[in-house]
Amino acid sequence: MMNRIFPIIAGLFILIGLLSSTIFVVDQRQYAAVFAFGELKRVVEEPGLQFKLPPPFQSVQFFERRILTIDTPDAERFITAEKKNLLVDSFVKWRIVEPRKFFISFRGDERMAQDRLNQLVKSALNEEFTKRTVRELISEQREQVMQNIRKKVAEEAADIGIEIVDVRLKRIDLLAEISESVFRRMEAERKRVANELRSTGSAESEKIRADAERQRDIILSRAYRDAQKIKGQGDARATALYGEAFNRDPQFAQFYRSLEAYRSSFKTKQDLMVMDPSSEFLKFMKGSRPQSSNSNAAAK
Repeated sequence: MMNRIFPIIAGLFILIGLLSSTIFVVDQRQYAAVFAFGELKRVVEEPGLQFKLPPPFQSVQFFERRILTIDTPDAERFITAEKKNLLVDSFVKWRIVEPRKFFISFRGDERMAQDRLNQLVKSALNEEFTKRTVRELISEQREQVMQNIRKKVAEEAADIGIEIVDVRLKRIDLLAEISESVFRRMEAERKRVANELRSTGSAESEKIRADAERQRDIILSRAYRDAQKIKGQGDARATALYGEAFNRDPQFAQFYRSLEAYRSSFKTKQDLMVMDPSSEFLKFMKGSRPQSSNSNAAAK
């Protein structure tokens, strides 16, 4: 009895193994290529459970259908239309769209496909860079350059079952020694401009200061002129008033002039004047004494 059970169990395991080898699952992120004795028979693009003949009659190989990236670790050197060397760092986004062409071209090896795409991108970059200047590549036509490269690479990649999603230039730099030279030249230029602006500013400052001083002198001279004019008008008016008053009463005018003379002569207590009592200068002083004596006599 046991001798019969073991062959049956072994046969079941063999049958299960054969059945499992005929079933494979295709992920939605992959393509599946079915081969018969090394020859590609069909490509499965729909995800799900699929069937094939057991080995060695048929085998399955899977390919990525997701977007892949080629990012070069080292920057490549290219020459511009000005014969200047530039270091360019780029990356490529690509994916497999026709597994049959891809397998025929590279036997399904993604590394070989990346090497081929690198060659295509490098050739397109060299073609674009050699007909443009550094200024155009860095700023003015950078986007156009990337679009042209993507278009050229995409045309050739279509023949090998690959779609180029995008090509980007991450960095465009001059060589280290050229960058240092450019930096020094730019620094010198900036210093020259700064010194020129400082000298211009200093000249403008002196000009503004001189103009301000000139305006001040003009304002002061005009103010002095107007003050003198007003003062002269005041003096003339005062003289006219004095003259009018003196013409009305000549004796009062003579008395007023004498008072002014007395005030000028005796400004302080230390002033001393020796003169004849009969002097005309003391006329009004002499005239006041009899009047005072008469007043005293009348009071007595």
